[in-house]
Amino acid sequence: MADRSFSDLSLAALYDTLNPWGPAEDFYLDLVLSARSVLDVGCGTGMLLGRAREAGHEGRLCGLDPAAAMLVQARRRADVEWVLGDLTTTRWEREFDLVVMTGHAFQVLLTDGELRLALAAARRALGEDGRFVFETRNPAARAWESWTPERTREATDAHGEVVRVRHDVETPVAGDRVTFTETFEHPRWDRPRMSRSTLRFLGPAELDGFLTEAEFAVHERFGDWRRGPFTPTAPEIITVARPRESSPRPGPGDQ
Repeated sequence: MADRSFSDLSLAALYDTLNPWGPAEDFYLDLVLSARSVLDVGCGTGMLLGRAREAGHEGRLCGLDPAAAMLVQARRRADVEWVLGDLTTTRWEREFDLVVMTGHAFQVLLTDGELRLALAAARRALGEDGRFVFETRNPAARAWESWTPERTREATDAHGEVVRVRHDVETPVAGDRVTFTETFEHPRWDRPRMSRSTLRFLGPAELDGFLTEAEFAVHERFGDWRRGPFTPTAPEIITVARPRESSPRPGPGDQ
């Protein structure tokens, strides 16, 4: 089930205001424009694929998201394919040159089972020369320590009114999961709206173990959106993975 910050229609309408285009979107847009067919997993309001179409992409663009409220925003564009669901509820077979998970969507895969199912589905959806690209925050950078109520984020909506959002992390943080509450305030609401979320922070070794199991090989890895090298203290783990060739199954005479 999608968190309220994505499933609430009023919050979904504010998503692009609170999360404007930036270096991460530039990074992914270059990849999308270089691929003939693209699946955006956790596409949200569809900003990335919409911008790609506006930039001249003429191939297949497909956005997948489990939050109907986000797709209400995305479906304002009729020139992109929008699908309600997630990688566990869909089945594509070698239909895409590129599969992306942006906006740290990879971190909502909280259990090993969810992660394995999603990676297997991404692997099936890709052609043999395809790429799976995603990012996750580097746990060593401990980004959640800056998610405090004192650091209120503000943005001006389409009506010129100021929206405020603050974060409260549930402590102590144990293991690789971080749970936090987002509180949204808008002048037109009679009370704040709250959304509780949990993200999983996996390090590169753990990520590589899951990718290998799913028959992916890491092709490139970056530590920031300028394509800087990944280091132990880098803020991001940005991974470009390619399908590994499956080992041939033994025939009757090989056993």
